[in-house]
This record gives sequence, C-alpha cells and structure tokens, in this order.
Amino acid sequence: MTEKISATQRLVESALLIAMGVVLSLIKIIDLPYGGSVTIASMFPVMLIAYRHGLGFGLVSATVFGGIQQLLGLKTLSWVSTWQSVLAVILLDYIVAFAVIGLGGLFRGRFGKRADGQVSELLAGALLVCLLRYICHVISGATVWAGLSIPTRGAIAYSLAYNATYMIPETLVMCIVIYFVGSALDFRFVTPVRLARTNKNKVPVLELLAVGLVTAALIFDIVLVFGKLQNAETGNWYFTGLGQVNWVLLLVVTAAAIAAAVALILIARARQKKD
Repeated sequence: MTEKISATQRLVESALLIAMGVVLSLIKIIDLPYGGSVTIASMFPVMLIAYRHGLGFGLVSATVFGGIQQLLGLKTLSWVSTWQSVLAVILLDYIVAFAVIGLGGLFRGRFGKRADGQVSELLAGALLVCLLRYICHVISGATVWAGLSIPTRGAIAYSLAYNATYMIPETLVMCIVIYFVGSALDFRFVTPVRLARTNKNKVPVLELLAVGLVTAALIFDIVLVFGKLQNAETGNWYFTGLGQVNWVLLLVVTAAAIAAAVALILIARARQKKD
C-alpha cells in the first residue's frame, strides 16, 4: 500500500467495523447458560482495524468494542456483590478480554506480499487474539466466578475446561471466515481490492467445509452436554446430569461429521492430484 489512509477514513471505517462487530456479536450460535457464547466471527471486523491501521488505532477501537460488550452484558454484574468483583468482571471479561483484539495486526508484513501471506498474517493474529482472550476469561473464572458458575474446588481446571467450550469453536469459526474473506479481498490497500483467483489463493472449499462440519458437531456436542450440566438460573453445576445426556445422539452426530469431513478431504486431495 503506497498511499496513506486519511484520519477521516480511519475514523469512519473503524466506526463501521466496530458496529459490524457488535451486530455479529448479537448473532449467537451458542449461548452457554452461565456466560460465554460462539458468534459469527464478531471479533474479525475489529481485528481488521488493527490490521489496516496499526497497533494504536486497533487497541483504542478494540477497547471501545469491549466497552460496548460490557454495556450489552450488564446483567452479568448482578451475579457479583463486592466492588472488587465488579471491577474484575468489567476488566477481565470485557475491557481487557476484548482490548486484546487490537493486537490482531501484529503479524502484518511478516509473511510476504502475496495474497496467501495476508491470510497467514490474519490467521496468526486471530490465534493470538483468541488465546489472549481465553486467558483473560480463565483467570476471571478461576477467581471471580469460583463458587458461582465455577466450582470452588479445582477452579482453575474447571475454568480452563468451561471457557474452552466456547472459545475453541469461536476460534474455528473466526479462522474459517478469515480464510474465505482474506482469500477474496486484499486489505493492504487504502481501499480493499478484490483478489483474482489463482491456484495459490484459491479457496479450498471442500477442506473448509470439512472443518465447518467438525466445528458444527463440536458446537452441537457442547450444547447437548452443558445443557444438562449447568442450571441456567442458578449457574450451579450438577455432574449427575451426565446421565441425562443423549450419548447415542452425540456419538452418531460426531461420527457422521467426522466421516463426512474425511470423505470431503479425500475428494479434495483426489481433485488436486487430477488437476
């Protein structure tokens, strides 16, 4: 990108991308009964701000996005009583957890100037962002939420497991979206340009569909199991609820998704050899 982006364009573009991220955050694939959800890559638009406009602009925009998420999740604060707990929830579960999205552009320019280089940079940024957000939620779960939504005994282990149930699918969905969008548009120009399809940046539709199937099965399994483990009103855990889970349905859905994913990958490999 040889031209510089004006301050006005940065502000307008950032405002639009933050708004897009907020809208996507309201469309939830999974909404766990006591915190945590899987969205349609709601962090990606905000991460694009950091990728296009730099660390400083990205961190400010991501912090604004985190503040909006806090306003949308005000009812979460009703579960904690002390001001220290309220402050910890605001910081760890919202402000800091979403401010780290501003680090999503750290890898720009590290993987070359080709289209596949952009995809690699965005994917690396997404993995970093999701990992840092996961760490924030784990710390919050093991401290503030211990005894509420997380059992006091073994709080760290439970927090690691609970927060992984939505952060892993969230990460997978985000990476799939990034691969498609990053292979179609080049965001390194003042105005994003459409990329011409070549063998190097051709979207592996069958492989991504295979990942999507496994992700969908994982989401289904999480909803099926955690719907029986945790009371949506009190947040209490009941491990006796494992006996109420329809394990036959879970195994059938998981096995079918894996079998279909393997078949799609084999078909894709066969087409590549033929080409």
